[in-house]
Amino acid sequence: MKRILTVQDISCVGKCSLTVALPIISAHGIEAAILPTAVLSTHTAFNKFTFRDLTDDISPICKVWHDEGIEFDGIYTGYLGSKQQIDLVLDIFRDFGEGKLKFVDPAMGDNGVLYKGFDEEFAKEMARLCAAADIIVPNLTEACYMLGVPYVASGYDEDYVKNILVSLTNLGCKKAVLTGIGFAPDQLGCYGYDAESGEFFFDYNEKKPQSFHGTGDVFASVCFSHLTNGKSLCEASALAADFVCDSIDATINDEKPIWYGVNFEKVL
Repeated sequence: MKRILTVQDISCVGKCSLTVALPIISAHGIEAAILPTAVLSTHTAFNKFTFRDLTDDISPICKVWHDEGIEFDGIYTGYLGSKQQIDLVLDIFRDFGEGKLKFVDPAMGDNGVLYKGFDEEFAKEMARLCAAADIIVPNLTEACYMLGVPYVASGYDEDYVKNILVSLTNLGCKKAVLTGIGFAPDQLGCYGYDAESGEFFFDYNEKKPQSFHGTGDVFASVCFSHLTNGKSLCEASALAADFVCDSIDATINDEKPIWYGVNFEKVL
């Protein structure tokens, strides 16, 4: 059985980060090893939450793994809370990632705005991590902040998206997928680029009437799982987008608010 490592925070209640990644990866027949970067009582869309930073625990945990000869078939990173954590993940790439798939979801913003606690300097640091990855899956907001270019909310064309993707791979990664891309009011999908082959690909679904918290984490977890199981990036990203849409459909009539997350469990 393949074993992968996913590095991100864990919110004890609320559907995002490790509470999404762990069950999805396991359901794909892959052993999910976890490295929590922080523990929260709930995710940050709740009115109140506790936060415990685990930065100081990361290096000791990795030392034990190194001493025990533990290896991973791939590394998938999500939300990272500080520049120091980015530096520590770069160490993990060096110590455990040689010849393995390194996959980064640079979770730090959406809708043209960075999440609370992040700034343009952090985005530049995240670009360093993306440069060391094989595949990255930012949304358009995250891509624009990493590249230092203006964010365009709508009305862009394929040339604009292609230029963003080429610029992302020029950072150093081999392949990039932009999520949340659409060229018509009723469509939303993902647009990818393979710098090694020079090929672009675009897959889209019907745009849903509501947006839900945590769908980026769902997409990344499904996409990485399919990649680990041998799918191409084009196939994996399309399957991940379909799964997100199915999860939204399973949630639209739910009594919980949209910021809680999607009922991905119903479509696993």
